[in-house]
Amino acid sequence: MSRTSRLLEMLGMLRARRTPVTALELSQELGVSERSVYRDVETLRLLGAPLDGQAGIGFLLRDGFFLPNFAFSAEEVEALILGLTWVQQRADPALSQSSDSALAKILSTRTDRLHDENSPALVSAASVSQRSDPAQVGILRDAIRRLRKVALVYEDAGGATSERVVWPITIVYFDDVRVLAAWCESKSAFRHFRVDRVRSALILDERYPERRAVLMRRWREQDRDWRSFLTVSDGASV
Repeated sequence: MSRTSRLLEMLGMLRARRTPVTALELSQELGVSERSVYRDVETLRLLGAPLDGQAGIGFLLRDGFFLPNFAFSAEEVEALILGLTWVQQRADPALSQSSDSALAKILSTRTDRLHDENSPALVSAASVSQRSDPAQVGILRDAIRRLRKVALVYEDAGGATSERVVWPITIVYFDDVRVLAAWCESKSAFRHFRVDRVRSALILDERYPERRAVLMRRWREQDRDWRSFLTVSDGASV
């Protein structure tokens, strides 16, 4: 991460907090030393960021420091807030935390009070069954980003388990289920796996040999009607 990127990331972290953040917390989140954090804090102050705090207590970003307004319309902001709150309530912990940070950055660009995070015009509410993603979602997302093969132990609707090596390409978020689309080496074909039926997922060191964009195009061309076979009651065929 470049220093400029780190400074912007630090600002985003400070905006998302209402209480002081210690240099140790910032260093752990950013993957740098505490000394680097102190240097970055001084740089931000020189750039005009109203940062309160000191070593041993923590740092707090006062109101009044904004990124340039992105000229979002009122409905664009509402759409972003609704989408991010949906993720906050339903996604795995890492993705939910990222949505918190993203929401704080977006709201920081607004100088008016019509889009105050404490009084949104639209509210997302998750049912009990939708409030948390299976733990394996985070592992599979990481594998997709890194283009890594994954060894799965999968349980089908009848309770039978199988071991697969797959090339994960995307996770589809339905209302009640998450479905992994992947190339299955044992079947030599694209297959779909309900993530809540993945009993274990191990990211392998080996990258899969094709570009993800190519795999996505082949998947879409081969399974144009793939949505039709998935319902909340019976899940994905594999």
